This record gives sequence, structure tokens and C-alpha cells, in this order.
Amino acid sequence: MNKLLSIFKIPELARKLWITIALLAIYRIGLYIPLPIIDQAKMQSSMQQAQSGALGQIMGYVSLFSGGTLSQSSIFGMGIMPYISASIIFQLLSSVVPSLERIRKEGESGRKKINQWTRIATVPICMIQTMIWIRHLMGEETPESGGLGLALGDYATGFNYYYYAFSCVLTMTAGTMFLMWIGEQIDEYGIGNGISLIIMAGIISRIPDATGSLLIDPATGWLRESIFTLGGGGGQDVSFEKILALIILFIAVVVAVIAITKATRHITTQSAKHVRGRRVFGGTKQSLPLRVNAGGVMPVIFASSLLLLPWFLFKVLSSWSDSQWITSVANAFERQGYIYNLCYIALIYFFCYFWVAITFNPKEVADNLKDYGSFIPGYRPGKRTADYLEKVLQRITYVGAAFLAIVAIIPSLVSAFLDVDYRIAQFYGGTGLLIVVSVALDLVQRINSHLVMRNYPGLTED
Repeated sequence: MNKLLSIFKIPELARKLWITIALLAIYRIGLYIPLPIIDQAKMQSSMQQAQSGALGQIMGYVSLFSGGTLSQSSIFGMGIMPYISASIIFQLLSSVVPSLERIRKEGESGRKKINQWTRIATVPICMIQTMIWIRHLMGEETPESGGLGLALGDYATGFNYYYYAFSCVLTMTAGTMFLMWIGEQIDEYGIGNGISLIIMAGIISRIPDATGSLLIDPATGWLRESIFTLGGGGGQDVSFEKILALIILFIAVVVAVIAITKATRHITTQSAKHVRGRRVFGGTKQSLPLRVNAGGVMPVIFASSLLLLPWFLFKVLSSWSDSQWITSVANAFERQGYIYNLCYIALIYFFCYFWVAITFNPKEVADNLKDYGSFIPGYRPGKRTADYLEKVLQRITYVGAAFLAIVAIIPSLVSAFLDVDYRIAQFYGGTGLLIVVSVALDLVQRINSHLVMRNYPGLTED
């Protein structure tokens, strides 16, 4: 408790925390401001019916990683997913396009240029994604009927379909840009990574609702009776064993995520000795840390996004054709399908190695060690050092990819073997928990740096 109180003894740190909390509160308030002329009761009813299907899982997945709420269609409904998409695009392009790679290597000025282009690219990406969503809300009905979720009522007379759609697109695009601005203000004036904190806040806000749907009986409004009995009921009734299994799984995943997130492979380096006059400089041993999970959660996001394409493709083909195998393949790509999970694991491995390849260049690191007069004992500077670094990186990336694959498929396994709703399982194991723990560790590390700099004990120190 004293360590937490010491945070507020530092005026600068306390100010950063209050600014961060205030900006996140603004984000949470905006999530409950709906788009105009939408019947939220009808919208909620439609979304509840869709949540049991693959479309509902896709919407839940997008909302989970974007910090938005598509089920409510608020002004922040799209979240920051368009900004994340633009950032990923420019990060990939800066690794394959020579001109962008030169700009990235310019340092702070190059980073500012790429960030500015990312903001500009966010606008068209957000408008395209918003138009698709608004078109889905409108449905195939005529403008007079209003489409999904629209309550025209007395507004049906003289209602302009295209004007409404255009205003909704502009509103949601402006909301996304405002969220992007909030994230940047947290980066500059608050503490922590603003975009990551917005995503984490969106995930945490859904946990109480998921817990309530797991424990509370909607018919009575009280705890389910099956919780207090061994074996419980049938179907998706929650028994004591399921609750105990979910608690153990939650603790195990949290501990594993913390261990793998902080795990590094330290490679010993030694600097060459330099004799100047009677003094000897250098000769000290240092370490080059290589993270086991260097890609973080990005390989999972890439793999999940890419797996949406075959599902949409086979769904469209099944609507055009009566072929049984096309329909079976489309159904197999839903969350609980074995084919989906196998493809999911394969893509996670691929994107882990791909992400490490574009973010860590062994040759460049070897050249930097050589320029600074350092070397890895037992390996010559230059090509042999680069080959050694690449060999070590391939081995630890394999371990990191295996960990990500296990964490990513835990919700599907829990949903299938424990017969728990997937919307509940994804909060107690899986990518959402990985994001929350990773962002929380980063936040604690930043707070510790402020405390240690002013001679206060860190939050994680004994």
C-alpha cells in the first residue's frame, strides 16, 4: 500500500496518472454516445441473435482488438483498428520499400514523417471500413424500412438514405481520429502507450459483463444454482468444476504470459581493449538481450485477420453453390473448427518468423557491434556473428511462436471441452489476456522508472 501511495508523492508522476485516467474516462464516455437515428433496443436484440454465430464472433474479435463497440454502433464504434491497420501497413512497407526504409533510419525526424503519413492513411481506411459496417446496418431493405437497427418512425417522411449513411461515416471516422488523438496525448502528457491502454481498457470493461453472464442466471437475476453443485447441469450450465477449472486456467495463463513476455536470451558480448598511454579502456563484458516473444501479439492479430478471408470467401461460394464440401469448409473455419485451429497455428508460426525478420536484422546488429569495437566471444565479427545471431533467433522464436499458438487456441479449447460460451472463454485465456498482461507490465515498468529515478522503491521490488 505504501508503494502505491508513493506514486502520488511525486507531483510529475501523479499528474501523468491523472491525465491518463481522465483521457481514458473520456474514451469510455464516448462509447455510450450512439449514432443518430438508431434504435439501440432493436440494435441490441439483433446483435444478441448474431453473437451465437460466426459473424458475432468476428464482431467481438474486431471490438476486442480495436477498443470499439460495434454492437452498440457508437461514435467510437470502429475504435482504433483503422489506425492499427495503417500502422501495420507502413511498418511492413518500411521494411520492403527502400525509400521508406531510408526515412525510417533517419531517426526522430523519419519517425515523425512516417507517423504523419500513418495518420493521413487512417482516414480513408476508416471511411472504407465504416461504409461497409453502415451498409450492413442498412441491410438490403428499402430506405423506408430503415434496415437493421434503424428506427425512423416519424422521420420516414423525407428521409434521405445517402445523407444519413454519409453522416454516420463521417461521425465514426471523426470518432476514430479523436481516439487516435487521445492515444497521442497519453503518449505525450500521460504515462504508458496510449493506443495500447485504450485497447486494454476496452478489454477490461468487457470482463464484468462476461463474468456476469457466466455466474448470473438471467431468469432470476441471482447466482446460478448449478455453481454450488458438483456436476452442475447440462449444456452450458456452469458447475463448480467449470468455475474451478476457469480460475486455475486464468492464473496459469497469467503466470505464463508474464514469464514469456519478460523472458530474454542474453548473448554475452565483450568490447576490445584499447591502450591509451598508461590507461587501458574497454575489455568489459556486456549482454545483448533477445526477447523470446519478440513479435508480441502482432502475429496473432495478423493470423486472425487473414483467417477471416477464407471464411468470407467460402460463405459467399456456399451461397452461390449447393456444393456440400464448400459449406463444410466454410463451417470448419469458424472458431471451434479443427481446420481453423490448425491453420491458425501455422499462420502464427509464419508471422512470428516474418515479424522477427522485418524488425531484427542480424547483419545490421553484427555490423554495429563491429563498429563499436565489440564482439561475441568465440565468433568472428561480421558474417559469423550475424549467422550465430540468426541461429539463436530462430530457436527462441520457435519457442515464442509455440507459446503464442497455445495461448491463442485456449479459448477454442475451453469453449469446446468445458462447453463454455466462446465470448466468456476469450477473456480468461487467449489473446485478450495476453494484451492486458503485456500492457500492464509495460505500465508498471514505466512507473517503476519514475519511482527509482527519485529514490523510491519500485512497485515490483521487495
